Amino acid sequence: MESLIVFSHLRWDFVYQRPQHLMSRLARHYRVVFFEEPQPGESGSADVRWETSQPLPQLTVMRPLMPIAKPGFHQVDPTPLRRKLRELRQQHPDHRAWFYTPMAMPLLDELDPVSVVYDCMDELSAFMNPPPRLLDYERALLQRADLVFTGGPSLYEAKRQLHPDVHCFSSSVDIAHFRQALDRNVAYPAHRALPAPRLGYFGVLDERFDASLVAALADAHPDWQIVLVGPVAKIEPDSLPRRANIHYMGQQPYAALPAFLASWDLCLMPFAMNASTRFISPTKSLEYMAAELPIVSTPVPDVVSQHADVVTIAGTPADFVAGCERALAMPAAERQAQIRRMRVKLARTSWDATARQMQALLQRLGSTEVDASAESGAS
Repeated sequence: MESLIVFSHLRWDFVYQRPQHLMSRLARHYRVVFFEEPQPGESGSADVRWETSQPLPQLTVMRPLMPIAKPGFHQVDPTPLRRKLRELRQQHPDHRAWFYTPMAMPLLDELDPVSVVYDCMDELSAFMNPPPRLLDYERALLQRADLVFTGGPSLYEAKRQLHPDVHCFSSSVDIAHFRQALDRNVAYPAHRALPAPRLGYFGVLDERFDASLVAALADAHPDWQIVLVGPVAKIEPDSLPRRANIHYMGQQPYAALPAFLASWDLCLMPFAMNASTRFISPTKSLEYMAAELPIVSTPVPDVVSQHADVVTIAGTPADFVAGCERALAMPAAERQAQIRRMRVKLARTSWDATARQMQALLQRLGSTEVDASAESGAS
C-alpha cells in the first residue's frame, strides 16, 4: 500500500476542517503520516520530543515538540526533523508527499516521493504575521509539485497561471453529520433556555473575524442571543466584544456542532473584509446549509460567487443587521424555496466525492509515470 506523508501547519486536534476531512477518507486507501509543524515543548527544556497518535487505523499523527517559542517549521533546527523523515522514508518506501504549508518545502529532499501534491487551502501569505520566506518556499513548491489543488475558485484563479496542473476543489461538507441538526430535539442543552432568536457562528476567532461587526449586531438587538463557538487564535481575547447577549463557547468537538446548529435560528459568517479573507472558501457555508438554516454573510468573494442565491450578503454593519432581520422574518414560502436551492447545492458535493476525485488524479499521475518509465525501458 502506498503512503501519503502530509506536512501541515494545522494540528490534527485543532478545528476539524479540510485536512482532517480529506486525510480521514484517503486513509482508507493509503497509509497516511500527518506530520505537523513543530510546537513549543516544555518550558526550559532543550529536548526534542515526539507526540504520536493514531486517530484512525491507517493514519498516524506526528507532532514534534521542540525548544522554540512559537510554532512553525521556520523556527527550528531542522536536523531532528530530517532524521525523522529519513526514518519515515525507510518505513514508507512507496510514498507521496502532500503539502498544506510551503514552509516544509526544505524537508522534501529527505524523501523520495512518487509524486508531490500541494493542496493550497488558504493564501497563507495574506494571514496575520506570515512566516518569513513563505512566498519563496511556495514558488519552489509550485515548481516541484506534480499536482496542485485549491480550496476555492478565488485561489484557483490566483494559482492556475503558476502551474500546469491546477484543480479547484472547493470546501465540501459531510451532509449526514450536519443534517443531524434538522432534529431540533438534539439542540445543545445549555442553550435551550436562551430566549430566541439565537444567532450562531462556529469557527476560529482570528484576524478573519469581524469583532466590531458582531458588537454592532449585539448592540442593535439586545434581545438577540449571539453564540460564538470556536477557539481564539492570533488575536487578543480582550479585543473581542463583551455583551450580555454574546456567548463565547470556546473550541468544541466536531461531533458537537450539529447540536449547536439545532439550537440556532440563524447562522452568521461575520468575516472581516481584509487581505486574509480575499481567497477563503468557508467550509461552514455548506455545513450551515445542511442544517437548513438562514445564513447572513459579509461579501467574501467565494461566498458571493458560489452562494449569493441562498446566503444574504451584507457589506456594512447596518446592512448586516438588516439582513439578519429580513432572514429571521422570511415568509414560509420564500424560506422553503431557499431550502430547496440549498439542497440542490448539497447534492452536488461531498467530502467523499472530493477525496475520490483527488485519488483518481493521483492514480492517473502514478500510472502516467509508470507508463513513461515502461516506454523508456522498452526503447
